Amino acid sequence: MEKMQSPCPKEAYQECLNGCCPNPLLGFPEPQKKMGKTRSTAATCRRNFAATATSCIFPNTQFTNPESLPSLQESFAEFSKAYPQYIETHQVDKIREQEYYHLSLSHHTCLDYIGIGLFSYFQLQKHDSRKQIVSSSHHSPPPNSHFPFFSVSYKTGNLKTQLLHGGQESEIESAIKKRIMSFLNISENDYCMVFTANRTSAFKLVAESYPFHSSQKLLTVYDYESEAIETMINCSQKKGAKVMSAEFSWPRLRIHSPKLRKMIMRKRKKKKKRGLFVFPLHSRVTGARYPYLWMSIAQENDWHILIDACALGPKDMDSFGLSLIRPDFLICSFYKIFGENPSGFGCLFVKKSTAPLLEDSTTTGMISLVPAKKLFWFLDESSGPMSSPKTCSEKLEQGETSESQTAVKTGKQKASETSETETAGTAAEHEVSESPASKSQTIGIAARQKEPETSEIVELVKPAKVIQQETAKPRKNGTMEVECRGLDQVDLLGLTQISNRARCLINWLVNALMKLKHPNTEEIPVIRIYGPKIKFDRGPALAFNVFDWKGEKVEAPLVQKLADRSNISLSYGFLHQISFSGKYEEEKAKVLERRTCGVKGKLTNKSKERANVGITVVTVALGFLANFEDAYMLWAFIAQFLDADFVEKAKWRYTALNQKTVEV
Repeated sequence: MEKMQSPCPKEAYQECLNGCCPNPLLGFPEPQKKMGKTRSTAATCRRNFAATATSCIFPNTQFTNPESLPSLQESFAEFSKAYPQYIETHQVDKIREQEYYHLSLSHHTCLDYIGIGLFSYFQLQKHDSRKQIVSSSHHSPPPNSHFPFFSVSYKTGNLKTQLLHGGQESEIESAIKKRIMSFLNISENDYCMVFTANRTSAFKLVAESYPFHSSQKLLTVYDYESEAIETMINCSQKKGAKVMSAEFSWPRLRIHSPKLRKMIMRKRKKKKKRGLFVFPLHSRVTGARYPYLWMSIAQENDWHILIDACALGPKDMDSFGLSLIRPDFLICSFYKIFGENPSGFGCLFVKKSTAPLLEDSTTTGMISLVPAKKLFWFLDESSGPMSSPKTCSEKLEQGETSESQTAVKTGKQKASETSETETAGTAAEHEVSESPASKSQTIGIAARQKEPETSEIVELVKPAKVIQQETAKPRKNGTMEVECRGLDQVDLLGLTQISNRARCLINWLVNALMKLKHPNTEEIPVIRIYGPKIKFDRGPALAFNVFDWKGEKVEAPLVQKLADRSNISLSYGFLHQISFSGKYEEEKAKVLERRTCGVKGKLTNKSKERANVGITVVTVALGFLANFEDAYMLWAFIAQFLDADFVEKAKWRYTALNQKTVEV
């Protein structure tokens, strides 16, 4: 290992973090007087950031042995010098210590959650007292050991009718809906909202209700395979839609702009809409951010716009510019507790002026939120155990309502697609250091609600009334208010603090991983990163593969399984729709792989071929609670692959167990 000192442009970088953020409305006009200066400042900002990462973090250094890595303390000292702004995000560490202390107690590194949870682990522990109350009345709590905050009840209905006329809502459902719309900065005057079982259900609902008979095209922009998108494609094709997909240019996996522009543009003006343009704001696998200009171009060419906000970082909706873009549909999802409970629900927002254009269709996928206390209404009066019918909350706690991942799979089934979200909100005056008794508990309702699946439930027993009094938090106007500490904490931290922290961590991790080289003359790198590398405005997600000393790829499921043994939760996904120019034709044959069981549906042979050929990759996501130790632990784990014996023993073990490819 060789180390050399190199000058570090700290002052320029510090100025960059203080006064420069990526312009999310890329492509929208700016005032002429400021445009030149703004572009110059932004370009300088990004160059300074990249220079800092390369010149200050392990400059001119390669690590060829896992024993040669600096310690956690030494690495953090160097990291802090390179990124002084990271220290100013100490409030996140305080929140993690007080509200999510289970992460430290379990020494668990969670890198398979994207976005933010509704509640904190601290809230969960306060609910333990409720279980004790129920137990004292000779009833047993649900089989799962944790109080679930809320349950869900599935319902079949007409999405268009639900959007136009609404439906019966419990107070808890109404309160959570208002809190989420406030958090996302979405006006109830402009948009309707429905809860869905998960992300896939939301996309399916749109596909089944969208008028593809008159607006026949479906255009998606995804560099990775997604169960939700595949479901939407299959549903739309059954209705006669013509499906098109954007392509991504190798090796940087940027959108192939000429091809996408050609698919969006229309040759002559027509009155009817062209179809549905489905646009993720950035890739939840590679971390690539996409120019918002594409949405503007699509609107100018008479497309309906669906924004997939499931991979947004916390508070990103604050910089989104929803009032300028005004999409027809927006989909996001929320999970319960980071590092503890990935179950949750999806949210589908539909612009009120668009809702009347939808078709009448009776479908499944919509849900109602049920107060958690109703779990105990199913208790048998004599024996105490939970009896049939089985509530959805039991499934929710077991992860059954979270979307099973095709594009991204986790070792402990913790990263369902419902654990990808986030966005923004109003500032919350919530002090992290407050005592447990200083605020009322989380969720509850002030009165019983008759739901379709719970209309015959018996009267509340006294202990449940005690629970109700603890959880209810009425406002002055008499309506219910929900305390979602996860959302409150993000509101408290703000966009700048969260973005700066994630930017420092993900770019340090990328730089550190690229410093790992196998000890041979060819200097074969341990990993290959797909998509953006060191970049100022990249997202906090990362896609890569691990290679052994012979240059052979270590299968992503095996890497995931080994990480799980080290108490690190990773995911893996499948990159596809990759376009190779002529000069990369030779490399194309080496990097692409063909799957035996791939995309189903009535795609053309060419489309099926492109969809079923791609690259299986390991994926990492740094949530807003991630700290430097999480990034370092992953780096130290990947460094073990520098040891040839480590790799060979791992391969032999799983081959001997007939698990050469480990499906998790």
